[in-house]
Formats: sequence, structure tokens, C-alpha cells
Amino acid sequence: MVKLTGLKKIKTAVFISGAGSNLKNLIKFSKIKNSPISIDLIFSNNSKAKGLRFSRQFKIKENVSSFKNPKVAETKILNILKKENIKFICLAGFMKVLSKDFIKKFSGRIINIHPSLLPKYKGLDTHMKAIKNRDKIAGCTVHFVTAKLDSGKIILRKEVKISKRDTPTSLAKKILKEEHKLYPAAIKKIFN
Repeated sequence: MVKLTGLKKIKTAVFISGAGSNLKNLIKFSKIKNSPISIDLIFSNNSKAKGLRFSRQFKIKENVSSFKNPKVAETKILNILKKENIKFICLAGFMKVLSKDFIKKFSGRIINIHPSLLPKYKGLDTHMKAIKNRDKIAGCTVHFVTAKLDSGKIILRKEVKISKRDTPTSLAKKILKEEHKLYPAAIKKIFN
């Protein structure tokens, strides 16, 4: 667990690959008075990620590194994180797997939000798997990141009912709404 020191907010980086709705939500959360984090850096492996617009909108530093050579990209990112004094990382739709070495350097200080009730449906296509298996409940999980994909200690989970009419797209929308509440709640839980 990471403890909050004094009244200073924890300098945080958010890693994204896509639209950035969780990023936008985390930025709004970071601006409230009792939020334990400040978002000081947005990182993406995708220069076309729509979520990067929030770095301009909220005047937050951004960095884009392609993961064509993951080792080079990670070394560059670690140097930037050190320079910016980043102490905590939130993965929010980041579609690359970080190396064991990278994770070790931020052990216990990287969290991720995953669109299933872990340990069920690790990896991709979680909504389709839940519907295909005729699950009655799906949901989302915030967990600590470890070297094993979607396997770190669970911080919080939220269940969402699957209706008979749900498609992977409609289920994804329902779960995303819950993700936006769960991620800030999980961060508060870690730091309080």
C-alpha cells in the first residue's frame, strides 16, 4: 500500500492507448480537493490516441513513444517518469504489456482498470466472452499491476447485470459508466 505523505498530492502518470474516457474522468477526480493524486503526465503508445486531446485541454504534459522496440520505449519512459518525479501510474486502456523490469521499478505503484470481474476473462474481448458464456453478471476490476497479465491483487470490483438484449457494445457502455466511478474509489482506497 502507498501512504499519502502530508497534504501534497501524489504525482501521477496515466498511460492510455485510445479514447481516454477513464483518463478524462481521472483528471476531473484529481482536481477535487480531497483527491490524493495530481495528474502530471499523460503517456501513450499511440500518437493517434483520441485521449491525448485531454493533455492539451487540461494543460498536462504528454509523451508518445511507439512500442516498436519495447525496451527502448520503456527506458525512455522511465527516464521521463524520474525527471517528472512521478510516484504512481494508472493504466487506463493502455494496450501494451509492460515488462517485468519496468513493473519492478514501480512495484505496488502501478494500477490498472480491467473490464471484467477478475480473475475471470483476463486479456481482451471480455464483453464478448461474458455474453458468449451466458453470464448473468459482468463488471470491472481495479487491480495492482504485476508481471502476470491481469493477475495482481484486486483493489475493488463492481458488478454489472447483463440483460438478454445486451451486445458486447451495449455491455461495454454499461461497464464503462461503472469504471468511471470505480477507478477514483480504488485510488482513494489505496491512499486512505
